[in-house]
Amino acid sequence: MRRNLGAPVLFVQDRPGFRGRIFRIYKFRTMTDRRDKDGLPLSDAARLTPFGQWLRATSLDELPELFNVLRGDMSLVGPRPLLVEYLPLYSQEQARRHEVRPGITGWSQINGRNAVDWDERLAMDVWYVENQSMWLDMRILAKTIGKVIRQDGISQDGQATMERFRGSGR
Repeated sequence: MRRNLGAPVLFVQDRPGFRGRIFRIYKFRTMTDRRDKDGLPLSDAARLTPFGQWLRATSLDELPELFNVLRGDMSLVGPRPLLVEYLPLYSQEQARRHEVRPGITGWSQINGRNAVDWDERLAMDVWYVENQSMWLDMRILAKTIGKVIRQDGISQDGQATMERFRGSGR
């Protein structure tokens, strides 16, 4: 990783978790730090390397999140922790995704991952909150293995990753 992407090897970022409490998430880096002439980061597409694409496609970039699970910041299953800047953009219904711990995988990951639009993805997160059970979590974990093997829904059409969430009009 260090040879392909440079140092540091880990990507560390603040994310909202259970009840919106901010925690630090750990992932393997998949992008370079390349910037434009004004010092701003280049687009995801320009910074995502072939090695980084492979890490994402195999979900190996997520392995350090097991540390977050051990610390209690995350669960194996739950809505994926999104960016802190999205917190004020959620509708009251969408904000319900924070009623459970975020997960490494979740209902929206096995039902489209990044290939579904934001409204659908957030609705699936709320559905998970309302239907959470050990049986559902086991089903999600089993289906996650298939999704990772098939490399389904890694990115949104026309995007290197996924477009930014801008709110749903509430």
